[in-house]
Amino acid sequence: MTDHDHMQNALSLALKGKGFTSPNPCVGAVVVKNGMVVGRGWHRAFGMAHAEVEAIKDAQKNFPANTPPITHGATLYVTLEPCNHFGKTPPCTHRIINAGINRVVVGCKDPNPYVSGGGIRYLRENGIQVVSGVLESEAQTLIEAFIWYTQNNKTPFVILKCASTLDGQIATATGDSQWITNERSRGHVHRLRHEVDAILIGSGTLHADNPSLTARIKNFQTKDPLRIILDSALSIDESARVITQQSTAGTLLVVGPDASSKKRERLEKMGVRVLEVSLKKGRLDLGQLMIKLGTMSIQSLLIEGGGKVAAAALKEGIVNKVLFFLAPKFLGGSDGVPVFNGKGPQKICDAFKLKQLKVKMFDDDVLITGYLKDPSGPE
Repeated sequence: MTDHDHMQNALSLALKGKGFTSPNPCVGAVVVKNGMVVGRGWHRAFGMAHAEVEAIKDAQKNFPANTPPITHGATLYVTLEPCNHFGKTPPCTHRIINAGINRVVVGCKDPNPYVSGGGIRYLRENGIQVVSGVLESEAQTLIEAFIWYTQNNKTPFVILKCASTLDGQIATATGDSQWITNERSRGHVHRLRHEVDAILIGSGTLHADNPSLTARIKNFQTKDPLRIILDSALSIDESARVITQQSTAGTLLVVGPDASSKKRERLEKMGVRVLEVSLKKGRLDLGQLMIKLGTMSIQSLLIEGGGKVAAAALKEGIVNKVLFFLAPKFLGGSDGVPVFNGKGPQKICDAFKLKQLKVKMFDDDVLITGYLKDPSGPE
């Protein structure tokens, strides 16, 4: 097997931790000796051992204590540059050196400009051969939210999810929208909810659907995202599911300066957090909100709002990535609810353009994924 094959194995392991490691990135690692994988590991959750340590421990436990350490002379494959600083855990570079590993293959460097390259340099200074950049693009995509947050003023990586009929509508004239996409598509969205730090909708979607905004995947333990509701006038029903349901995550209501202080006090006593932001042209200032969410260590944000919220997010320039589901059906009229609600550009040349496109089928639904901003570099 090649370096690429072993790194692909490490990437697959890293995915197991996605959703559990924030604010740390998800990382996977494998130890290879004489062409055979002898240890596997991944960062399981924030505060727990890093992937390199897990893989080394896994290798060492599988061999008798009275034999030469299996890790001596082995190669370690890891999706992200090993850390060389003390945090919640000791430096992984020290553990690698002590294990006798003599070659390390890295997917991508640490995006933090203050530590990037430090782990690789330290390993080389201690006689270990290091190869960097193997499946680099795949490794960066795996932690794109962490990269964006680290390198772009600590604001969230924003994913806009849309789902519509072929003629661009998300509901009929009566408001009926269940279900436009199929079960597999909806399952993919629930997986995405599990992986992000927070999910955002507007008050219109809240009142129309009374959603749970939780992550529900059959036979899989999920982590719910923080639920964020744009509700400038604090119009939420105090019996709404996002407030009363059992969940591992909380609810954050984003309100304007004129929201009722008495209702705010009642909601806060119920355990709901209320965050005030300024108004911009009569609407909540989404740019200011992103800055405030960043201070709360929200690295990734999924927007699932209706047409007004989706359009506002695009116009405010906060969207990094778009996931657009198309169902093979159409309403055949102009009286339905459009994907984006509001005024668009006057010229086609001013349309929003996606880059790095990918297309995937979920049975008969089509998912188009693309980027508005490069996640691996500054704006």
